[in-house]
Amino acid sequence: MSSDGQQPTTTMTFELLKTAIKDGGARLGRLTFSGRRTVDTPNFFGLTSRGVIPHVTPDNVEKHLHTNGTYMALEDFIERPQQYMTRSPPIYETPSPVNKPLNSFTAMPSSIITVLGSRRLPAVCSPMGNTNQGISVFTSTGFQAVTTKEYINAVQTLNPDIAIPLADLTHKTNTPTSKRALRMAERTDDWIKEWFTEMYTKKDSKIATFAPVLPISYSMQWEYLERLSEEHASNPAVLSGLAVYDADLIPDISSSSSSSNKYKNLDPLPRLALTAPSNPHQVLRQLSLGMDIFLLPFLSTASDAGIALSFTFPPPPPPPNNPTSTSTSESAAAPESDLPLPLLPLGIDMSSPSHSVSLLPLTTNSCTCYACTTHHRAFVQHLLCAREMLGWTLLQIHNHAVVASFFAAIREALADGTFEEKARLFALRYEPEIPSGLGERPRARGYHFKSEGPNEVKKNKPAWSKFEGEGEGGEQGKEEKKEKTVEEKVDELRIQDEQSGTTSALASGVDSVAETPLVPDENADAKDLEEKGFAETVEEKK
Repeated sequence: MSSDGQQPTTTMTFELLKTAIKDGGARLGRLTFSGRRTVDTPNFFGLTSRGVIPHVTPDNVEKHLHTNGTYMALEDFIERPQQYMTRSPPIYETPSPVNKPLNSFTAMPSSIITVLGSRRLPAVCSPMGNTNQGISVFTSTGFQAVTTKEYINAVQTLNPDIAIPLADLTHKTNTPTSKRALRMAERTDDWIKEWFTEMYTKKDSKIATFAPVLPISYSMQWEYLERLSEEHASNPAVLSGLAVYDADLIPDISSSSSSSNKYKNLDPLPRLALTAPSNPHQVLRQLSLGMDIFLLPFLSTASDAGIALSFTFPPPPPPPNNPTSTSTSESAAAPESDLPLPLLPLGIDMSSPSHSVSLLPLTTNSCTCYACTTHHRAFVQHLLCAREMLGWTLLQIHNHAVVASFFAAIREALADGTFEEKARLFALRYEPEIPSGLGERPRARGYHFKSEGPNEVKKNKPAWSKFEGEGEGGEQGKEEKKEKTVEEKVDELRIQDEQSGTTSALASGVDSVAETPLVPDENADAKDLEEKGFAETVEEKK
């Protein structure tokens, strides 16, 4: 309760419209915030970098992007330079007439739902590690610690629509040990208790809380999940949704799959995927498990690589002369044209020279986005080759439109009961991964990535190189190459002498491949050397 004894209230509501599969699974829903766009689920939110969706200005987010929400990370805003360690980050000082400093600082349209978390997605692993008091974040000025108290104060100050409490995560690809996993659950449980106390018991907060579900086994965090269920049962306003880091845990916490239904209070809550799927196949799989809202890093990754996404749901029908299925008797005598179709690419590399004179839209699947209806492939290919930022902007607009159409078609399939069959056809028709792209990426700044160690391959070619194609070794490399060439020529002369049984080739040819050192005369006068030069003096003596 709040300090005046009233129940805290939030402005968010979530309604489950339909479950497509018995005992859980993919489902239709509707998420609403007062003053924001209504979000029909399944759907996706945009991922930001330092408060903006990469390559797209806030006005174009409102005008061209088909996204209803954005995810922002606190670590993008709280850098502290060494010379100003006591300075408060500018985002905390931003005036906001509507008490939404996060929206005011980032200029995000007021119709867009804002989600605030502690780390970027995907997050860079911190060498410092977490402590009982807080976590380590990666800012533009390096790693720094954020305590639970500081994070709660930041959330209350910035006032996002949705906030994700701190979770003790390793952000590593390998599975944590059982001891580390138990510590993750215990720390997160302690932090969530402090979160509920500070956010809703002492103050009447209208921020929707999406509690984290850790990427560890169910047996390690069942007590923590029980606490979430009990908190929601006693006061539904304190817990509005779940932020899931591992989609495979959804069946374990689903009330339909639990014998005691002890998590039945968590089942109707919206689920935000913090799993960072790398392609639409993974999206469909996680969606079939019951995920509602996705954050998709591959959107900006594809745009940076010059890839125009081209997949549709369901996949396009095969040509009439290439049926996808035949009976056993027919397949035995099937002609070559009736063999299984080649897989379709999930995207098209717009930096390829093959598009330099193409007047086709970015994709041929009737895309109605601004990029496809206004420009053509040749223009985008030119922009990418010239490294003009407009090229990546157009690709970002197009790729968001493709993913928005993808989720809209999924919702239609869930409504008419054809989702499972269409998802099966999608898996059979498209390649497993999005193309990596051969073009150069935009400049990657230090807070985007962290070096993983020596011999790391650079994504872009160096802006400057040695004159006339000299190698990385510079002058030293040229000398080594020259010495190697002399040795090779001497070896060739020695082989000729061995074959002829003489030493004439080596004796006569070594002077031509190796420079004879010039030794000054011991009686040489400095005045003579000054007048004629060292080389001329030696030649006269010869």
